[in-house]
Amino acid sequence: MDEGTAGRGSGTIGLMPWSDLFDDLEAQLAAQEAAELQGEVAEHTRASLGRVRLTERLIADTGAMIRLGLRGGVTVEGTIDEVAQDWLLIREGDAQHGREAFVVLASLLTVQGLSGRSDPGRRSRVQRSLDLRHALRALSRDRALVRVRDVEGGGSVGTIDRVGADHLDLSTHPDDLPRRNRDVHSVVTIPYASLVCVVRS
Repeated sequence: MDEGTAGRGSGTIGLMPWSDLFDDLEAQLAAQEAAELQGEVAEHTRASLGRVRLTERLIADTGAMIRLGLRGGVTVEGTIDEVAQDWLLIREGDAQHGREAFVVLASLLTVQGLSGRSDPGRRSRVQRSLDLRHALRALSRDRALVRVRDVEGGGSVGTIDRVGADHLDLSTHPDDLPRRNRDVHSVVTIPYASLVCVVRS
C-alpha cells in the first residue's frame, strides 16, 4: 500500500470500525444459532408428539370428563375411570348413581375434552395384565345386567354368559329380572370385531 492509498483510506468517512463490524457479525451469528436452536426444539417437539399414543393421553386425563363418538352412532359421555391397551372404562354420571361403560378402543371415532397432556410413564391399575378378553371375563363373572352395542348401532340386553377367544355369548332376558334359564329369550353371539361398548344397566 503506498502513501497515497493509505491517505485516501484514512480519510474516508463512513467506514465501520472493525470492533463494530465484529459486534454486528457476532449478533448475526447469535441470531442464526438461536433460529437453528428454535428449529431443533420445534423439530424435537414434533418428533416427541409423533410418538405420543392416545392411551397415554387418556391415562393423563384419568378423572376428566370426555365425550366419545363410537361406531354405530353411539355416544358415551363421562369421566375416565380406567384405561387399558385396547379398552377404557367410562363412568357416566356421578360416582354414586352413574353407570359404567366399557368401551372398546377399536370402536373409537372421536374424543372431545382431552387436555393435551400425555403420560407415557404411568400405567393404570389394570393396564399391566387385562386385555379385552380378560376384561370381558371379569364382566361375565360380575353377572350384571348389561347393554351391548355393536358397530351397526344395534343393542342387546342381557348377561354375558361365555367369553371366547374372539367372541362372547350374551343371554338376553328382561331387564327387570335376574338371569334365569326360564327367562332367557335367546343367546346372541357377538364377535369382538363388532363390539363397541358394554354398559352396565
